[in-house]
Amino acid sequence: MKYVTFSVKFRRLTKSIAVSFLIVLFAMAGTAFTSGTPELDKKIAGNDSLSTDKSSFKSLFSVTYFDPAKPYLTQLNPKAIPFVQSYVKSMGPTLEKMKFWGKPYFNMYDGILAKYKLPKELKYLSVIESSLLPNVVSSAGAVGPWQIMENEARRMGLTVNETLDERTNFSKSTFAASKILKGLHSEFKDWLLVIAAYNCGSGRMRQAIRRSGSKNFWDLQYYLPEETRNHVKRFIGTHYIFEGGGGLTTMTADEISSFEESAKLASDENIGIPTKSILLTGKYRSNIICNHLGMEITLFNQLNHDFDKLITINNYNLRLPVDKMDLFLAKKSAILNESVNSLLNN
Repeated sequence: MKYVTFSVKFRRLTKSIAVSFLIVLFAMAGTAFTSGTPELDKKIAGNDSLSTDKSSFKSLFSVTYFDPAKPYLTQLNPKAIPFVQSYVKSMGPTLEKMKFWGKPYFNMYDGILAKYKLPKELKYLSVIESSLLPNVVSSAGAVGPWQIMENEARRMGLTVNETLDERTNFSKSTFAASKILKGLHSEFKDWLLVIAAYNCGSGRMRQAIRRSGSKNFWDLQYYLPEETRNHVKRFIGTHYIFEGGGGLTTMTADEISSFEESAKLASDENIGIPTKSILLTGKYRSNIICNHLGMEITLFNQLNHDFDKLITINNYNLRLPVDKMDLFLAKKSAILNESVNSLLNN
């Protein structure tokens, strides 16, 4: 009898501890930490363990207010999360410093990219190509801050001979890189494919599209070299470190189209009321949120398409009427607690 009593109590205690642990885990899901400063070209794929080291580097996956005035409206693709978390952990401190010492280069890049009507975030391609170093030479013979091959450089109008190599010139090489990127986007019409093709070549990209039967990077990536797959993910990780989130150049063409359509349908003008958004991480349930906020589920679904499905696999930009958002923030912990318990019971 004593054994049975102890066993029952132990099971209850274990369940209580498990529930508490899951609540904390769900609330902190996706948090990335930083430590160490390895070389930029170190392979990070497969190392998705998270450090418990404390760091002043701000988590890119924490709950923060969403600013609709900025173009970084997407969250991290689930297929990229392990790699990017590890990349942020290892490269965060180094790239945070580059934000300051690299500012003159970035300002120049912004101006040239704008002349070609290219997203300014493509400047981060130079970061992962060369760490903004002008005299870097790859094993394949690519040179300069944009790592351009000799034949391609000449095709873009750069001088490359025994006495002068304009690939090492920041300004001239950026003009050349912009022409290359413009041409790749004209062909593939998808920024992730452009970044991949910049690394492996347009011929290899066309082959991967043909063999996979897809133009979605996350589907065709395994038909590309491992270096190219990681190249794209390093770009995404660098974008997250510098911009604090994703953007048009970290999305597939289909994701951009879907997002723009959802944003149009759920605009404040169509809804008829002012709203506010917040980047939400955790296993929340829509019905429990609505119960706590006294909100109609139909309006919630209109503002938050596929919430219950998408929140389970990724962060979510929760959108609520302004007054409901204030109430949600006040009751957030209680809502999460009840949501997790509901999930466990079901």
